[in-house]
Amino acid sequence: MHSLFSIDLTADATTSNASVNSEDSQQKEDDSNFSLITWNIDGLDLGNLQDRARGVCTYLALYNPDVVFLQEVIPPHLPFLQKKASNYTIIPGNIDGYFTAIMLKKSRVKLLKHEVVPFPTTAMMRNLLVVHVSISGTELCLMTSHLESTKNHSKERVKQLQIVLNEMQKEPESTTVIFGGDTNLRDREVTKLGDLPEGIKDVWEFLGKPQHCRYTWDTQSNTNLNIAYKCKMRFDRLYFRPAVEGGHFVPRSMDLIGLEKLECGRYPSDHWGILCNFDVIL
Repeated sequence: MHSLFSIDLTADATTSNASVNSEDSQQKEDDSNFSLITWNIDGLDLGNLQDRARGVCTYLALYNPDVVFLQEVIPPHLPFLQKKASNYTIIPGNIDGYFTAIMLKKSRVKLLKHEVVPFPTTAMMRNLLVVHVSISGTELCLMTSHLESTKNHSKERVKQLQIVLNEMQKEPESTTVIFGGDTNLRDREVTKLGDLPEGIKDVWEFLGKPQHCRYTWDTQSNTNLNIAYKCKMRFDRLYFRPAVEGGHFVPRSMDLIGLEKLECGRYPSDHWGILCNFDVIL
C-alpha cells in the first residue's frame, strides 16, 4: 500500500483549468436547493490515476455540488483535491491505504462536528464517516461509507449496513440524515435485514426507481476494468431519514455522472457517480 504515498497528483502544472473554484462555477447560492454527489473514484486502480483524478475534479467543477461523498480515496488524492477544490472543506475518514472523504462547500455548508464509527469486524479497513453540518441554519447529518466488497463478504456487509442504519436512527428526530456511498449491496441482502427501518428511505426508490440511474457499476458500458463478464449492479446508494419537524430536504432528482471517457481513453472511475438534488423547505 505504501507505494501510494509516492504518487504526486499535483505535479502537473497544466491541470489548472480543472480547478473547482473557477469563476464560472460561483453561481448564486440558492437556499431552496441542495445538491450532493456520491462517487467511488477507484483510487486503487493506479492506471491513468492523475488523468482520472483530474476528471473527477472537472465533474465537481461542472456540477458545483454542496456536498461530495467520495470512496476509495488514496493519500495522494488529498493534496490534489485541496489544491483543485479549494472552495471545499475536506474531511477524510482515514489517512492510510484507501478511505472515504466528505467535501463541504465552504460558502454554503458549515461544519459542526464529525466522527468516525468503526466497523469492528471489517477485513478491508472500512468504517462509517459521520459529519454534522448546518445549511442556512438547518442542521443536517451526513454519512458515507464503502461497505465490505465482493459476494463472499455478504455477511460482514449486512452487519455493516445494520450499523449504518442504527447510526441513522440514533440521530435526533429534528435532524435530516443523508447516507450515501458504495454499499456493494445486492437487493436480497437488504431484504434479508427485513428491508429498511421505518422512516429511512432509499432515495432511488423514493423517486420511483428511475431506470436511467439504476446501475452504478456496469461492466458492459464501463470498460475501465476490461473484464470479460458483463455485470450490472446498483452498488452505490443513497438513503435518507427526513426530519420530523424543522427544515426538510426532499429528494427531487437523481442522475449518473462520469459517463464520458476522458482523453486517456478511460472513464474517471469503474463506478458511475450519483448526483442527487434535493428541495429544501425551511
